[in-house]
Amino acid sequence: MAGRWVLLLVGSLLPGILLSEAAEILTMSTLGGSHYLLMGRVAEILQDHGHHVTMLRQGGNSLISDFKEEEKSYQVISWFPPEDYQKEFEKVSSLFVEEGYNERKMFQNYLKLVEQLGFQCSHLLNRRDIMDSLKNKNFDLVIVESFDYCHFLIAEKLGKPFVSILPTTFGTVHFGLPNSLSYVPVFHSSLTDHMDFWGRVKNFLTFFTFSRRQWQVQSMYDNIIKEHFPEGSRPVLSQLLLKAELWFVNSDFAFDFARPLLPNTVYVGGLMAKPTKPVPQDLENFIARFGDSGFVLVAMGSVVNMNTLQEVLKEMNSAFAHLRQGVIWKCKHSHWPKDVNVSTNVKLMDWLPQSDLLAHPSIRLFVTHGGQNSIMEAIRHGVPMVGIPVFGDQLENMVRVEAKNLGVSINLKELKAETLTLKMEQVMEDKRYKSAAVAASVIRRSHPLTPAQRLVGWIDHILQTGGAAHLKPYAFQQPWHEQYLLDVLLFLLGLTLGAVWLCGKLLRVVSRWLCGARKLKET
Repeated sequence: MAGRWVLLLVGSLLPGILLSEAAEILTMSTLGGSHYLLMGRVAEILQDHGHHVTMLRQGGNSLISDFKEEEKSYQVISWFPPEDYQKEFEKVSSLFVEEGYNERKMFQNYLKLVEQLGFQCSHLLNRRDIMDSLKNKNFDLVIVESFDYCHFLIAEKLGKPFVSILPTTFGTVHFGLPNSLSYVPVFHSSLTDHMDFWGRVKNFLTFFTFSRRQWQVQSMYDNIIKEHFPEGSRPVLSQLLLKAELWFVNSDFAFDFARPLLPNTVYVGGLMAKPTKPVPQDLENFIARFGDSGFVLVAMGSVVNMNTLQEVLKEMNSAFAHLRQGVIWKCKHSHWPKDVNVSTNVKLMDWLPQSDLLAHPSIRLFVTHGGQNSIMEAIRHGVPMVGIPVFGDQLENMVRVEAKNLGVSINLKELKAETLTLKMEQVMEDKRYKSAAVAASVIRRSHPLTPAQRLVGWIDHILQTGGAAHLKPYAFQQPWHEQYLLDVLLFLLGLTLGAVWLCGKLLRVVSRWLCGARKLKET
């Protein structure tokens, strides 16, 4: 018995002994909004665990108006691109958000955004002061964010192992996961994992469109690679994605469709979660006014500028006026139309403690843009949703929300006060939505490890083992014709055709012999 306790004690202390020296880790953020908040949280978790974390941050792209920077526990290296670039980037990113609901223009605007990120990348790689400073740091590990491919090129330039954070659900990038098109929906297909025949046809055809678009996006970095990498050692972006030691996915089984994963793929949806705190007293007083009716929380994310969606804002305000619940709405007073009166049951706030309000016992509904982090918070607290997706992955996120009965979605172009009112009342009155949200919360909370523990544990693992080669399939090194057994199929086809030809020849010989024998008998 004593021996068993000794083994348990050694087992619990061994990881700490192995990691007695903290690792030097570089994280990067070249975008603002939820992307920066997520990477900042990753850096904070690893710094608190005892590592020495440095964040390389583009200081000009907050994408959050009136963003207030807090003091960080980790080191931050800020850099700024040229001012003319910054203005053009803001113009393109605003266009991408404003026209995100226009499917035809969405991809073209996305390409313009990627082009701007490419200019930024080239500028950063040309900054010898920054690149030399990073090389001198001699980092043990680099953590990249997959939305901006420049992160992969910087890690490759530094010659350091790296892990990648996927800030969205699966499908936005292909990094080697098994992809069965019969039940794994392609990104932007608007399909679930339950596909009928025509759904599978659509998914199959969408796969080729997605692959072509991925090639278009990645090829926009070709000139940057030629400029900054010597001939003979120029990386291929599609291969760099496979080179990542680990892929941390900002999602969860409670939200995503079940699908095959590789050993180096780890769910960390809910990283943004922090201990719940009581809401401020002014909010408590407002909530108390509505008694058992409770309140509705409305937040359209950090990037969506309601100032550009004035008609939508008016329709939403009219819809909220028909509710018996109170409405706490994250909407800047400066964006509010002067000719519109705020509904008496609505409280506008420039900023609000979203997670704390979602945890409040009186909450009845969450009206959201469908961002990944917001959905993860709603699932954590078991709150049903009405989604108004605007751009990017938000439409696909709401497909999953509807498929899991966690809420309903409204097309932004078709949003009217009457429709929104009906949808909100439907979700609040039909107990199936609340039950599904609570069930998803149980799944989300009952993992053996928290998202932060999974992040730290797996990073410690690859630091101890010197990489994750043992977690990657040999398929990453195989030529495509071997991986898909085309050489085997070609060989078997040739063998079959050869056998058929040989049988045909033998039949002809036998037939001639029989005919010859018959003629001899007749004579």
